[in-house]
Amino acid sequence: MFQLEQPATFEQVIKKSRFLAIALPVASETEAKDAIAAHSVADATHNCWAWRIGSAYRFSDDGEPSGTAGKPILAAMDGQSLDKAVVIVIRWFGGILLGSGGLVRAYGGTAAACLRAAPLIEVKPSVLGAVSIEFSDLARTKARLQSIEDVKITEEVFTDTGAELRIQIPEAEQDVISRLISDLTSGRSELSLD
Repeated sequence: MFQLEQPATFEQVIKKSRFLAIALPVASETEAKDAIAAHSVADATHNCWAWRIGSAYRFSDDGEPSGTAGKPILAAMDGQSLDKAVVIVIRWFGGILLGSGGLVRAYGGTAAACLRAAPLIEVKPSVLGAVSIEFSDLARTKARLQSIEDVKITEEVFTDTGAELRIQIPEAEQDVISRLISDLTSGRSELSLD
């Protein structure tokens, strides 16, 4: 999965129609709606868009024939495995009809070209877990966990006998991290996932 590092734009002219794609990182549906409102151009013929945040997504053809704009924009996003983003493709009609297939290629192609040029960062799926660690094991276990890339200790609460740690770990490495904690503490501590 990837996310936009920063906003990106791409513009092209297809049969006298001008297409401008704007790709923006967003963290919520509200941010996506605000971005669409802020970047839509009133004098443009169409302001078509798509956004995806996790499994939630929406798209709009904004007056173009159904399925010819919003879905191809979303397909371009999915083709780049893009998450937490909105892509708006603005069209100024140039007088030549493109037909359904031409519109799909124009909107999807403009969005895809914008995303290919955009700076993306890879985001690995992660899970949250908790572990109780005795004082005798705490320093060694924390040091080892902090030395592993993409593992983050998000909370540490001290108890009478040690500490309760909340940790964020890559989903693909949860078994390895679980075994590591068990090995480091000689089986006294076990990782429990949320």
